[in-house]
Amino acid sequence: MDVYRLLLCFVLVLTVYLVKEVHASHHVYEELKNVAPNSTQVYQYRAGYHFQPPSHWINGPLYYKGVYHLFYQYNPYGAVWGNIVWAHSVSTDLINWLALEPAIYPTGPFDINGCWSGSATILPGGTPAILYTGINTANQQVQNIAVPKNPSDPFLREWVKPSINPLMAPTIYNQINSSSFRDPTTAWQGPDGRWRVLVGSKRGHRGMALLYRSKDFSYWVKAKHPLHSAEGTGMWECPDFYPVSVRDTVGLDTSVNGENVKHVLKASLDDKKYEYYTVGTYLHEQDRYVPDNTSADDATGLRYDYGKFYASKTFFDGAKNRRILLGWMNESDSVSTDVQKGWAGVHSIPRRIWLDPSGRQLVQWPVEEIEALRGNQYDIQNKRIESGSVVEVPEINASQADVEVTFDLYSLEEAEVLDPNLVDPQLICSMKGASIKGGVGPFGVLVLASKDMQEQTAVFFRVFKGQGNKNVVVMCSDQSKSTLAADVDTTTYGGFVDVDLKDGKLSLRSLIDHSIVESFGAGGKTCITARVYPKTAVGDDARLFVFNNGSAAVGITRLSAWTMLQPSVN
Repeated sequence: MDVYRLLLCFVLVLTVYLVKEVHASHHVYEELKNVAPNSTQVYQYRAGYHFQPPSHWINGPLYYKGVYHLFYQYNPYGAVWGNIVWAHSVSTDLINWLALEPAIYPTGPFDINGCWSGSATILPGGTPAILYTGINTANQQVQNIAVPKNPSDPFLREWVKPSINPLMAPTIYNQINSSSFRDPTTAWQGPDGRWRVLVGSKRGHRGMALLYRSKDFSYWVKAKHPLHSAEGTGMWECPDFYPVSVRDTVGLDTSVNGENVKHVLKASLDDKKYEYYTVGTYLHEQDRYVPDNTSADDATGLRYDYGKFYASKTFFDGAKNRRILLGWMNESDSVSTDVQKGWAGVHSIPRRIWLDPSGRQLVQWPVEEIEALRGNQYDIQNKRIESGSVVEVPEINASQADVEVTFDLYSLEEAEVLDPNLVDPQLICSMKGASIKGGVGPFGVLVLASKDMQEQTAVFFRVFKGQGNKNVVVMCSDQSKSTLAADVDTTTYGGFVDVDLKDGKLSLRSLIDHSIVESFGAGGKTCITARVYPKTAVGDDARLFVFNNGSAAVGITRLSAWTMLQPSVN
């Protein structure tokens, strides 16, 4: 049966003044949660074409049947965590968003201490139902259901909570950790007609996806075993589980299984504050997921994004037969600065996601709708970039831009030998930043750069010779010189890029939006998002450059850069 899915994931957090024994994912600033902004120096860092509300603190994405929805956790009174409601915005194109009234508030004993994350499913007959985590009167995490008051309303403006809540709860018999039981996934239907849903949890340091089954979506029974678990990973927040085609790039409905289908299991790691995923096989008769052994099943494994990207969620867009990924990008500046700005948190550009032909990893790319925002364009073709060269990309608004470039690697002979003990790409990028001269690389782009380049965020590649003389490509996002400000996290990020370089080409795309840099390497095989806050490289004073700090020359086969126009957002 082909059904559309509603999807939603919030970063799980807890107001510690209400539930002191629960480990919160976010710190609660009691003295700041109702503080209004006291500065108007706000707007130079606000997103121009990414989703964010007019003010205050947000996170969490969702989609529903022909209309794209974002239900997100929102503090109406301040730029830090607290006073949270489920705010709601809708879109027909994933780019322009209309704000509606908030959808869900704490109302009953099953959620009186908080309405946390959840997912939604369209049931047979077309009625949507949201499963979400509530904090009950005993300060336990329980799973509840909400349904629309008026199912005929395509905007789903009002929701009600049936009296059967909670549907799933910790008991002395199931021995579930009541402080680590949250984030129900989108449900899927098996060949036996029963619904399945996962809930994130842990036992000791073993992260797990608890499995529940139901015949009617109202009464749920916990399975004897989790769908999957992994030792040493800690609490699994915002789990996501979905099928991908091994034949092509089309998306699949969440209930699809069978030949030519693999499954993806993703967990947001509460201990690490980043995510990892595996590709594997869903054995529906046993209700078990078995990862392929092509990547690590722990915190060192594959990630959607190696930078600022968390609490992500995918959904199947049946209108265009694609699966779309949305993630939350938190701030990198200080809490006091967030209060001055009057807002915190922004969503990634929606990304189409599919399985790479190798079957070993996923590939991501910004949805095609974003290209409608492209304005003034500047191109460079067939240009040689000598060692030590920097080339400016003029005639665009470099603080709000989209740039795509394909590099031509003339020769790999000068590639540096990679120390076999260096297995962490983030460490490699931290040790060998953009200013450290190499052999083949670093080469890439300098974004949100000042004219004198005292401020710059470098997104670049380095090519190494690994064991067996195999080429090893690392993609880096170097924030070490991104700002002259002192109270900003300028961590450098990095990820390996699985390419063979037989054709000597390597591509890079960066979406630049004032304080956001979303980058996609090798056609989306490796993605890195950064949040940066330059002091001088803002607005019209921001610059965009191409650079090469390797001893080997590289070429620009083609570069296209566009000023991005401003959509209507809330």
